[in-house]
Amino acid sequence: MGLKSFNPYTASRRFITVVDKSHITKQEPEKALLEPKKRHGGRNNHGEIVVWHRGGGHKKQYRQVDFRRDKVGIPAKVAAIEYDPNRSANLALLHYADGDKRYILHPVGLEVGATVSTGEGADILPGNALQIKHIPPGTMVHNLELNPGRGGQVVRSAGGSAQLLSKEGDIALVKLPSGEVRKFSLECMATVGQVGNLDHENETFGKAGRTRWRGIKPTVRGVAMNPVDHPHGGGEGKVKGNHPQTPWAFPTLGKKTRNNKRTDRNIVQRRK
Repeated sequence: MGLKSFNPYTASRRFITVVDKSHITKQEPEKALLEPKKRHGGRNNHGEIVVWHRGGGHKKQYRQVDFRRDKVGIPAKVAAIEYDPNRSANLALLHYADGDKRYILHPVGLEVGATVSTGEGADILPGNALQIKHIPPGTMVHNLELNPGRGGQVVRSAGGSAQLLSKEGDIALVKLPSGEVRKFSLECMATVGQVGNLDHENETFGKAGRTRWRGIKPTVRGVAMNPVDHPHGGGEGKVKGNHPQTPWAFPTLGKKTRNNKRTDRNIVQRRK
């Protein structure tokens, strides 16, 4: 793995870097694990834009990823490592002993031909999934459940890993990639290891077209607009008096909006 750069035979090629995909062993996805993916262009069911600057981009199909890891006691062999256009991480295709096929997030160190298992008897090896009560403290994990049986919801992006700090009673303390320390139930499932594709964060798009391929549209700065269009607009020269605001004058860019009293009680230490 690593980054690839190119000879600058065009201006944009000078700055483009891509992740080396030499570790990808299968180019075509498993047809039985595909679903159609409808594009909404950032609009909700009323047709209103709720996420701005979305639309266009390359057509994609969704890969059904097994975040639950509920095939307890059935060993699986890693058949291939695949690219997934819907997420930063790569996928590992598992062939289970009972004939079932499933995708999981590909962790660092999991090679084609390796055996993966789920449940109490599984070894502490990359790709194996266990309940937190069976994982020793200090282990790096990913794809953690917030509620037992719901499926992994946190630490799923490329390069992500959380550290199991301690266990006491029926509660475990886990340090998340953000630095936040959080309580988890010992019944929650977690996968051993760090999510792969570590160089994803170092990739450089290099030209505007590559962001358009991903369905991201250009963003016009508020200070470049007229006063009628944006609170930052207008003025003779650049005016620094405004606090950062959205076009509808709501605070943004650093304004804390996190507010979930139902789950805040699980936070032991806030993220740094």
